[in-house]
Amino acid sequence: MSDRFTGLRDLVAALAVLAALSGCGASYDGDASTKVNGSIHVPVGKQPGPVTTVNGSIAIDDSAAVTSATTVNGGVHLGSHASAASLNSVNGDIVLGAGAHVSGSAASVNGDLELGDGSEVLGSLSNVNGTVTLTAAHVGNGIKTDNGDVTLTGASHVEGGILVEKPGAQLVQVMQKVPRIVIGPGVTVQGELRFERTVKLYVSDKATIGTVTGATPIPFSGDTAPK
Repeated sequence: MSDRFTGLRDLVAALAVLAALSGCGASYDGDASTKVNGSIHVPVGKQPGPVTTVNGSIAIDDSAAVTSATTVNGGVHLGSHASAASLNSVNGDIVLGAGAHVSGSAASVNGDLELGDGSEVLGSLSNVNGTVTLTAAHVGNGIKTDNGDVTLTGASHVEGGILVEKPGAQLVQVMQKVPRIVIGPGVTVQGELRFERTVKLYVSDKATIGTVTGATPIPFSGDTAPK
């Protein structure tokens, strides 16, 4: 696991406590915000706090708030205009609804990352395996992936550039495809676009990007990149 998933270090610590509780002879299902097995629903109006589960998804209602949402096996859905300090999953997708706000980072090891219209992650947006999709969204501290496609559309704005890292030894064995990176019309990417492995990089003639290292941009016109 890469050190860039700083939020996941907190997740591992929290889940170590849960695992110890579940193994002490008593059945432990946690409360509404902390579980070993089970999904968690956060309604609007609930006092913001950390939400943690091991085996289950986390659904945060429209306009609700949490300080953090962390899970191992399950996705995290942050509803429209909801807010969080950080979102983390090991095996699961992270989805932000329209206008959702994350003041820190959002990271999944094996999962898609999807940011809806007007949503934002002010920290980094990171995964190892899975797609990254922004629709008129904002990322404040870069997008990082090892083995995922990246598609940026609408008036998306990424500060801190894009990094596609060289995969670790465990991924080299399973890689079957070349990541597809699409920077659509109206998109702005500030900072370096750095590629440590082979990618197909498509850049609209109506997009604005920083310096590209490790790839040759393929320009395109119109709304969509070539297949």
